[in-house]
Amino acid sequence: MTTSTPGGPDRRPGERGDLLDPLCPTRRLLDRIGTKWTSMAVKVLAEEDPGELRFAELRRRIPGISQKMLSVTLQSLVRDGLAARRVEPTVPPAVHYRLTELGRSLEGPLSTLRIWAETHMPEVDRSNRLADGSAPG
Repeated sequence: MTTSTPGGPDRRPGERGDLLDPLCPTRRLLDRIGTKWTSMAVKVLAEEDPGELRFAELRRRIPGISQKMLSVTLQSLVRDGLAARRVEPTVPPAVHYRLTELGRSLEGPLSTLRIWAETHMPEVDRSNRLADGSAPG
């Protein structure tokens, strides 16, 4: 059960919804916050908290992310209220990002998930090799 609702007429805001219901908005939120890029962006912004980071610095600190993917990820974080965006009226404009209180509250669960992944990666790799018929290593 989740704390969101698909918005049906028989549901009130804040009433628990059903994550397995395709219309449950929690599913859409999990799609956004469950990406590797979101996890990395939140981690990097949390490391700077309470300070801000410029777009170019974020890109430098997240190896492998394209400019477009970082832009899409940050737009999503801002839209969801997880990050704040500040634009300095310079030429070119300097754009800064920081986590909001809501975004800071997400860092703990994402950190736990990252630690779990790092801890269990050898087991997952072993299972993948077995499933692929590769030699153990």
